[in-house]
Amino acid sequence: MKKLITEFKNFAIKGNMIDMAIGIIIGTAFNAIVNVLVKRIVMPPLSLMTEGVTFSDKKWVLREASDTIDEIAIGYGALIEVVIDFGIIAMTIFLVLKGVNRFRDKAEDPKNKQVKTPKDIELLASLEQLMKEQNDLLRKLNR
Repeated sequence: MKKLITEFKNFAIKGNMIDMAIGIIIGTAFNAIVNVLVKRIVMPPLSLMTEGVTFSDKKWVLREASDTIDEIAIGYGALIEVVIDFGIIAMTIFLVLKGVNRFRDKAEDPKNKQVKTPKDIELLASLEQLMKEQNDLLRKLNR
């Protein structure tokens, strides 16, 4: 039991849990932004193209409502809105990650003198260069 508590402390303190919590909080806030973007910016022009019909109102009625029974309908318009939400979220995440990867690639490039290269990357680049030189010398000796 003590080992389990120690492992949990290490997990929580090393940042995994904190990183996950931050991701969930940011994701929740981002969801609100995407909802407004889809409902207030993307959907109105689409409604114009469909002669003013909003997608969320689109449905296939399976049984009409009467005084004693409720309407039964498949609301496919809500699915269309969710798919658009997903597409916007996926594209936004793709663009953000593409930007982050570009900055990371610049930072990890030992030949790029504009961005300070982390020490571990510099060390790996030096080792790579030494190994190339060593291989060249060995090839010359084996000829």
